[in-house]
Amino acid sequence: MVPTTKKQLRKLVSDTTVDMYEELTPELIRLINETKKNESLTEVQKQDEILLHMVGYVKSCTNEIIIEVLSEILGLRD
Repeated sequence: MVPTTKKQLRKLVSDTTVDMYEELTPELIRLINETKKNESLTEVQKQDEILLHMVGYVKSCTNEIIIEVLSEILGLRD
C-alpha cells in the first residue's frame, strides 16, 4: 500500500514499528539473558552490556522500520 495521506503514512509506520519490535524482541531477550548469566562480568559491567544491547535493539528496529516503510512505498522487493 502506497500511502496518499499523512494518516495512511502514520498507520503504515505504526504498524511496521509494532511488527519490527515484536520480531526483534526475542533476540534482545536472548542477549540480556546471556549477559545476566555471564559470571565473568561484574554487576556494573552486566548493566553496561544490557544498556548496549538495548541501544542496539532500538537502532536495529529503527533501521528496519525505515527500510520496510520505504520498500513498501517504493515497491521494492528482496
